[in-house]
Amino acid sequence: MVAPPDNDVLWARALHFQHSDGSPALLGVSIGVQEGEILAVSGPRGSGKTTLLRCLSGLVPAQRGEVWFNSVPVHTMGPLTRERLRRDRFGWIDPAPVLVPELNVWENAALPLMLRGTSRRRARTAALEWLERLDVGDRSRHRPHELTQAERQRVSIARALAPAPTVLFADEPTAPLHRADRAHVLRTLTTAARSHGITVVLATHDAETAALADRTVALLDGRRVNTVHLPPMAEARGAESRRNGPGGRGTGSEGQGAACSLSV
Repeated sequence: MVAPPDNDVLWARALHFQHSDGSPALLGVSIGVQEGEILAVSGPRGSGKTTLLRCLSGLVPAQRGEVWFNSVPVHTMGPLTRERLRRDRFGWIDPAPVLVPELNVWENAALPLMLRGTSRRRARTAALEWLERLDVGDRSRHRPHELTQAERQRVSIARALAPAPTVLFADEPTAPLHRADRAHVLRTLTTAARSHGITVVLATHDAETAALADRTVALLDGRRVNTVHLPPMAEARGAESRRNGPGGRGTGSEGQGAACSLSV
């Protein structure tokens, strides 16, 4: 076992993971993320982006390989220890908002803080601050079913940022948002990360999103590659619509479009 570099808050070596059906997701991926860095993990659908984030965050253990957080081996932790690590040090944003329907907006955003033992008053103050930054402060007493999809995703992002995590894992965080909303939310997210010293690992198939990162790592078929071609989000959606036609069934937001090259 080799200890990671001192300046890497996250470090992984030779990660292997395969899905329950036997198909490979990661094939020997190694990666290091420095403290305070915004790292984009790019690649097309099925390249292993989400699986890599799940392994780095301890959400699932890699079947082979090592994951270290602040020089502590995550790959040797038991399930309860990994759960505490995720609760206390990590934040997570899903591509689609997952909120507790019985809680109102500010309670959803404050939930991770209250689970840590923060008082209700302090948790509410922190939650409302982020909800205001993300332009959903006026919806703080509404239930999730009263919000639009874009508003629910903003609440999910506020929930991830409110506890000031050491590392924020963002899996296609702006996928449900329109173009104008996406730009505003990404600016808020990156500005907050830099001002609070939060390390961000961002999975994306969108070239415009990846361009906001300090560095980009590209995946293809479960392996790191030197270059991957990503379509801008708007062009990808336009191509998707043209392929499917009126009333056609879409396959998600990872369509093909005019390619843009990103290098590691």
